[in-house]
Amino acid sequence: MIKRLIVSFISICVVMLIIAIGLDRWISWRTQDYIYDEVQELPYRQVGVVLGTAKYYRTGVINQYYLYRMQGAINAYNSGKVKYLLLSGDNALQSYNEPMTMRRDLMAAGIPSSDIVLDYAGFRTLDSIVRTRKVFDTNDFLIITQRFHCERALFIALHMGIQAQCFAVPSPKDILTVRVREIFARLGALNDLYLLKRQPRFLGPLIPIPAIHNIADDAQGYPAVTPEQLLTLQQTLAAEKKSAEKKTLTSDR
Repeated sequence: MIKRLIVSFISICVVMLIIAIGLDRWISWRTQDYIYDEVQELPYRQVGVVLGTAKYYRTGVINQYYLYRMQGAINAYNSGKVKYLLLSGDNALQSYNEPMTMRRDLMAAGIPSSDIVLDYAGFRTLDSIVRTRKVFDTNDFLIITQRFHCERALFIALHMGIQAQCFAVPSPKDILTVRVREIFARLGALNDLYLLKRQPRFLGPLIPIPAIHNIADDAQGYPAVTPEQLLTLQQTLAAEKKSAEKKTLTSDR
């Protein structure tokens, strides 16, 4: 009896693994025609969306994924393939601000602040892609990130009826662990799109690109979320976290 249960459990795990890999490959196949590896092959788009990631690992070591995305953004801009760079990332904590970090590094590389747009509410890939369309009023844009991330971002865009292409920047050589995690991230994206039908956590006011405005070099940037709205959002996230921790403590008793 126990042997049969073990065999059944292993069989179920194998089937689930095959399905997960199959869905992963399907997403790659579905988006392959919209990905470019060379900057000279890129079509011109007014807006290039740089998907955020941490600049450093917890150990303080520089994140190679971040460096490659910054270099890709610089190459796309300097080659005249994009006019504006929309930096979309997480800013849920005051001590962690992906868009501002990217902005500082891109400005240090010579890109003018007037051509840099900040999206502080790109908490997830889905948020970044949908907000580019609904908040920044841009329906045909270039995504800049690694290929595996390109595929998931483009799949979300296609599902939402958004036109996009992607500039696939290089990945570090040691990518196996990240690639395995990406399979689960894609399953999560499929769940968000087809079952939960999720939308971005926060949208905010419409801010078309370009818009007439002036930004000082030391200013916070081109805000998709006002300081007041960001404070409200931070309070909401803190309340959700506190509620989740309370539920965990209650269930452990």
